[in-house]
Amino acid sequence: MTLNDHAVESAFASEVKQSDRTRWREFCALALEYWIGETSRRAWILTGLVAFCIALQLGAQLCINEWNRRFFDALESKNVESFAWATALLPVLVIFSAAAVSGALVTRMTLQMRWRQWLTQRLAGWWLEDQRYYRLEIAAREQTSPEYRIAKDIQLAIDPLVEFAVGFLTALATASAFVGILWTVGGALEFDLFGARIVLPGYLGFAAVAYATIAGGVAFLAGRPLVPAVAQKNEAEAQFLAELSRLKENAESIALIRGDADELSSILQNYRCVVAAWVRQIRRSGVLATVQNANGALTPLIPFVLVAPKYLSGALTLGAVMQLAAAFLSVQVAFNWFIDNSVRVAEWMASANRVDELAEALESLDVGVIMEEKEFIEFGVSDDDTIHIQNLAVAHRNGRIVIADANVVIPIGEKLLVAGPSGTGKSTLIRALAGLWPWGSGRILLPKDAHIAFVPQKPYIPLGALRQVILYSISDKEITDEMIEGAMRRCGIGYLVKHLDEEQRWDQILSGGERQRIAFVRLLLQRPQIIIMDEATSALDEESQVSMLRLFNEDLADATAISVGHRVGMEDFHDKKLVLERRAAGAHITSRKLQKSLWHLFDDAALY
Repeated sequence: MTLNDHAVESAFASEVKQSDRTRWREFCALALEYWIGETSRRAWILTGLVAFCIALQLGAQLCINEWNRRFFDALESKNVESFAWATALLPVLVIFSAAAVSGALVTRMTLQMRWRQWLTQRLAGWWLEDQRYYRLEIAAREQTSPEYRIAKDIQLAIDPLVEFAVGFLTALATASAFVGILWTVGGALEFDLFGARIVLPGYLGFAAVAYATIAGGVAFLAGRPLVPAVAQKNEAEAQFLAELSRLKENAESIALIRGDADELSSILQNYRCVVAAWVRQIRRSGVLATVQNANGALTPLIPFVLVAPKYLSGALTLGAVMQLAAAFLSVQVAFNWFIDNSVRVAEWMASANRVDELAEALESLDVGVIMEEKEFIEFGVSDDDTIHIQNLAVAHRNGRIVIADANVVIPIGEKLLVAGPSGTGKSTLIRALAGLWPWGSGRILLPKDAHIAFVPQKPYIPLGALRQVILYSISDKEITDEMIEGAMRRCGIGYLVKHLDEEQRWDQILSGGERQRIAFVRLLLQRPQIIIMDEATSALDEESQVSMLRLFNEDLADATAISVGHRVGMEDFHDKKLVLERRAAGAHITSRKLQKSLWHLFDDAALY
């Protein structure tokens, strides 16, 4: 192992140690809320059914254990009647045992599914609420991969937790019941030692517990290094998945610049980290497997060695020997549950930690832990239906001030153009106005109950029919086919009307210009009071840009429009221009009125 491997392993061991004490407890505190509130009734009913099926399973095991004694006693005594009775009873016991096991499986899986459903809904809802999915990507210092944690880690954290609880209760009940059988049926062991008569009451029960404790302790020591190894492996797998997702999301850009070789190198480098993590886990798993296999080979033989003296002396029948051997084995299986699940405990801890990290990151967006900033932009309601920007300072995620001391008043219906050199924070200002960037200080006051529409440079195209694409996020209005077709023709994509009900990958079919035209179609259907745009016409040619921006003076004349743009002709469709000037303490804003030209008010035919 290299020095770097030791350093990485030490770091992970430190992290896991901290997680042992805090994160898994915080995850359990979050997850156990399923038994509180609206879902408590269902949770407790499912828990009761699981416990009932565990009791049935234990009852079936005790019945089979007693059947073993009667069956082998009948064989030893050559009692045909008892043998026939035991044989006839066997199918009943098998059916009873199978029903109990099946019931336990169904109730356990149902509890897992419902618990996971509740936690997924909670975290996914938390993630998607108030644009946290967006703010988390720009605020988190490290890649959080929330989609992987919600889709996979919740399952890996919930399913084993139920199995651990069920397994623990089953193991505890089984061990208690069968130790009792070993104590009563096995009786006391009597022997002479140096002339003294030694009596060991319930010696088989003591022996079973002692052996299981020793074997469990050895396995625990052998499996303990698995915890950091599994945590490191899971983290490497998550990073590899995130790298593949990033490649898929940026496939077009990478293909256009022929970045295939660089991406392959990056992916293989990430996968080498996965392989190294797997090698560490395999090595530690091999040590644990050696201990487990040795224990598995020894366990069936020990009870026969322990009961042989009493059987040979005639104190025990063959049936009692077989019953005791089965009981001893059941106790070992119960105690070995802790050994057999040591790897899964390590994997569960890693997944539980990752879910808790996501919950902590989402919570940090609200309390400001990630940003290390004590101040946030304050959003309020204006008294005069006017947008007020008061003493606004917008900060970068590292705390650097991007925009300082901005004071702007935007009257209702005004069209405002935001301009300035690259890097001065134009898009950041737009995101702050849209409520997507709360870090900084100052106030933004918006008209009460104002409907705000944000138009990004690359509008989102969801899956589904073209009609669903166009009506995406429009749910508060009754939209007729005539309205949709009219808006599409108004925005120059009337040729797509005949495809409204076709389900295709429109995100791959539509060009950049068509995407932006669809964004304007949505504006015509929504009729928002405030429109915030970020390079919303960048993919359109000059003529098409004029056609789209003319909507601000005609169909959307009453709406307040705030847009970032630098293309020629943008000023003709705006009343005021805000210019961001780069300064040492952050970009400074100056504003000036624009003198609109009248040529864009004429019909298209008049332009030629």
